[in-house]
Amino acid sequence: MPQDTVQKTRALLANPGRRQAMIASVAALTALSLPAPIRAQTVTSSSVATRFVDVDGRRLAYRSVGEGKPIVLAHRFRGVLGLWDPAFIDALAAQGFQVVTFDHSGFGLSTGQRSYNPTSLVKDAKDLIDALGLRDVVIGGWSFGAIVAEIYVAMFGPTVSHAVLIAGTPPGPLVKPGQQRFYDLAAQDHATLEQYTGMFFDPDDAASRAASKRSFDRIYSSANVRSPDIPADWAIAQVPRTPPNPVFPSNDVLNALKNTNVPILHLNGDRDLSFPVENWYALNGQFPTLSLITYPRAGHAAHFQYPELAATHIAAFIRDTKKI
Repeated sequence: MPQDTVQKTRALLANPGRRQAMIASVAALTALSLPAPIRAQTVTSSSVATRFVDVDGRRLAYRSVGEGKPIVLAHRFRGVLGLWDPAFIDALAAQGFQVVTFDHSGFGLSTGQRSYNPTSLVKDAKDLIDALGLRDVVIGGWSFGAIVAEIYVAMFGPTVSHAVLIAGTPPGPLVKPGQQRFYDLAAQDHATLEQYTGMFFDPDDAASRAASKRSFDRIYSSANVRSPDIPADWAIAQVPRTPPNPVFPSNDVLNALKNTNVPILHLNGDRDLSFPVENWYALNGQFPTLSLITYPRAGHAAHFQYPELAATHIAAFIRDTKKI
């Protein structure tokens, strides 16, 4: 540092009034550069009680963590309560959101007719949101649940403020289909770390493998209460055994997303075997409200590999975007 600068700095610090003014100025600048305060969590996603609502002849099981603007998340294929990574759900709640997860009809602890028909899955989300009296919600979903969220935006766009799609697939033909390896792993019955890593992370990257182990241990810890698993044989019989193209053949939803005013965020890893992120980049300029975030050396569960970062990005997106 130049000598004249050192002397000026010493003189400034020697003056109490100037010193206090400088401290206040630095504090103000620091506050502007930091994210919103993280809220302390007294109830976590691992310890929160499962609740139920009775609607239209069935009982839907759900969990709610945190307070604030509601985010309702639809699950992946074969997903039930407790198979969300607690670190991700708690990180979202700490950003100032009410995070609602649930079991679809006939899955986990929910009663009713079990189905992977998208219309049935969307009805579950809508009935739950209405039963809980939630307003101006963020609709979201992971993988198959992202398809549910896309249809929800197409059908009920005026009732939601944002959509958060995690490792989803867009409607219509794909420029890059999924890989058979994912479908083979998904057909296995009981979860193992090797299967989990192969499906949801990048097994060729040491850091991703380590993140997979941490996430797997959080989810399958005895402290994390999970709903009963969806029978593998039934679930596999409901979907193709090889990568289809398109996965989601709906021109109606495609056209709706091209004309929606709902801000849409898609978040994924760059090495997703199931729903490659390249299919979203191929739609650049076609979806007027679409934002894309892609994490390096991450797979189908990038939000579990980077739970705090993903929650921060989601929160910033919701805070800083509005309907056009």
